[in-house]
Amino acid sequence: MVTGGAGFIGSHIVDALLNEKHDVVIVDNLSTGSRKNINPGARFYEVNICSSDISHVFESERPQIVCHQAAQTVISRSVADPLFDANVNILGSVNLISNCLRYGVKKLIYASSGGAVYGEPEHLPATEQYPVNPLSQYGASKHTVEHYLHLYWLQHGLEYVSLRYSNIYGPRQNPSGEAGVIAIFAGQMLRSEQPTIFGKGDKTRDYTYVADIARANLLAMPAGKTGIYNIGTGVETSDRQIFDIVAQNVGYKGEPKHSPVRKGEIYRICLDSSKAKAELGWEPLTSVKNGIAQTVGFFKGNH
Repeated sequence: MVTGGAGFIGSHIVDALLNEKHDVVIVDNLSTGSRKNINPGARFYEVNICSSDISHVFESERPQIVCHQAAQTVISRSVADPLFDANVNILGSVNLISNCLRYGVKKLIYASSGGAVYGEPEHLPATEQYPVNPLSQYGASKHTVEHYLHLYWLQHGLEYVSLRYSNIYGPRQNPSGEAGVIAIFAGQMLRSEQPTIFGKGDKTRDYTYVADIARANLLAMPAGKTGIYNIGTGVETSDRQIFDIVAQNVGYKGEPKHSPVRKGEIYRICLDSSKAKAELGWEPLTSVKNGIAQTVGFFKGNH
């Protein structure tokens, strides 16, 4: 079962699972996901993870592994509406975990956020042992679920892997949303609009291509692997560098406009993924330049 399987990341995970001949069920309420992302090889249920109706899906399908991608992911919304963020990200996840126990799920793979839970690290790249001090309600809600997963593992033996993603980009990302700067820049440039950089352009993020993220989820599936893993490249890339690489691929000649930094945003981050390499056999295969070229190519084809 892939929650959020009609979304940007979830749909790529579904594709990768189907390519490996797994039997896949998608759960998505389509609030941010899209029907056009749904792979016809999977069975689809339009259900909210916060709803009691999700128990009917578990009862009918009896999944062995749940890959939990569904979430409220917009940092600015989490700051403005923390109750909504907590309801979806915390209570929705606990609802899902409870059904995993009730229906004998063997493992839950959870999409956490390495870009949000650490806050402003004093040393980069951040390891999994770095103190968790999120600067946004989104970061706090994603980390809270990690505590629940650990408790359910201790109390009930439900295996879990929490993947702390860096900033993810690639085909199918929403170019009209608030998150996903590469998709947003590409969409704006293709429409000959002037993109906005929040701040001076020196904020950095660790950008990981979505196909590498999907592969990490598959590598987390085998039994016996439990715990928290950073999933990132370990490389900092600034907002201005992203703007320039996207502009080069689009053929955009303009300059960005600048606005104040948004509340809850960190200044610098990149992740140390050596634990994932050692224990899961995962490492990133796609460079930012190659990944952006593929992403812009996707948006050009859909423009």
